[in-house]
Amino acid sequence: MITLHEEITVARSAKDCFRYVADFDRVYEWDATARDARKLSEGPIGLGTRFEVTCAVGPTTISIEYEIVDYQPWHSIELRGECKLFTVTDTIVFSDRDEKTHISYTAVFDYRWGLGRLEKYFLKGMQQMGRESLAGLQRALEDRALPPATLASSLSADAWVAPGVAMFTRWGYRRGRAFWTPTSRFLDQQHIVITGANSGLGLATALELARAGAELTLVIRNPENEGSLRSLLQQVTEEDKVTIEIADLSLMGEVHLLTERLLARGKKIDVLINNAGALFNSYAETDEGFERSFALLLLSPFLLTRNLHPLLAGHQQSARVINVVSGGMYTEKLVCKRLIMKPDRYNGPRAYARAKRGLTVMTELWAAQWAQDNIVVNAMHPGWADTPGVASALPTFKKITQRVLRNPAEGADTIIWLARAREADQVTGKLFLDREPRTPYLLKKTKESPAERSQLSVFLKHQLDTLEFATGAKEDAA
Repeated sequence: MITLHEEITVARSAKDCFRYVADFDRVYEWDATARDARKLSEGPIGLGTRFEVTCAVGPTTISIEYEIVDYQPWHSIELRGECKLFTVTDTIVFSDRDEKTHISYTAVFDYRWGLGRLEKYFLKGMQQMGRESLAGLQRALEDRALPPATLASSLSADAWVAPGVAMFTRWGYRRGRAFWTPTSRFLDQQHIVITGANSGLGLATALELARAGAELTLVIRNPENEGSLRSLLQQVTEEDKVTIEIADLSLMGEVHLLTERLLARGKKIDVLINNAGALFNSYAETDEGFERSFALLLLSPFLLTRNLHPLLAGHQQSARVINVVSGGMYTEKLVCKRLIMKPDRYNGPRAYARAKRGLTVMTELWAAQWAQDNIVVNAMHPGWADTPGVASALPTFKKITQRVLRNPAEGADTIIWLARAREADQVTGKLFLDREPRTPYLLKKTKESPAERSQLSVFLKHQLDTLEFATGAKEDAA
């Protein structure tokens, strides 16, 4: 039997420290040997919660199944792990000390198959592992990550185009994760609005931000999905801090009414995530006369974000707007008069890509205009993620790429990081992939002219001027 014991003190509350450690499917962020982890059991974390952790052992890996066997918020937690080589009991105790938290971590290993006779040969290595793990936990809880920057290898990959596109795959996500710093910030008292929250990236984002303690306003189109959405959220948190708004965001009248309701509530918005979207393979117009892709993917987030500006502006800490775009936009150039495709020339993927290009440019424009209002605006694209939208709209693409597609949680990771990480508000007006600022132009021919950029807001406002909203008032073009 080997017993490891380490202690650290950090300038965080015991509650924060306890919650971060108890969330053991993030142990890979700080443990020296953990390579991956996942939660096995349903429901909020507590007594009996089980996790599977993949750990490095020399040149190979082993899988350890952990169970929380003692759970005393915000004082102590004990986990028991089992694998084919040993059992391990981890006991972590949290104590308040002079406005800081002292953490005592003890791990007891009991070896199987006679391996205990070899303990003296790997005792020093185990002790070193324990020191490195607690040092990693201290760094994670101190949360002093540098502002995000682009890796030299990413710049090179984007310059050669094909390697840059290859990073859209699951391999790109795993490659990026090797360079990430932990995210231990909790979102208590933070109000986050997420559109398109019922499935795919939006649902994965909502679940993770709920676990982080955020108050959520989730916008979905179908009221029949409200019950199932609430049930899923109850699987990750015992707190009921969720408001669900019903709105068809392809209709500007409903977007307008949604913003009227949110403004009437008067609750400041700390993060707005424009995620709602769909790819339409056939041409159709909304009841308001707009082509569907243009309406849902560009005009809607433009109106929503602009109308919610009063709830975003003037915070002591920066408010954040996160626009979810797509790698498909790399093939398209912003030309305002081509944003609304005609029926005889309609191409669903191109209409989608053009709208996402427009939203990326709008991200840059808002970032410049709203910096004085303490609003950070960034875009992200999730890479190639296996979502319901991809399955229904691009079945051939999914069939070809299914072995390299990211799962929704991997695709949503950068959205979550942009909403949660302290360092993520240190840059604005950027496009992110896997937590890195990346070029919005892989091809020089897709770079729009300055005149086209300056025309975009005018063009979108002009489209809104044609509408009479439910209040009977003409939409303000200012």
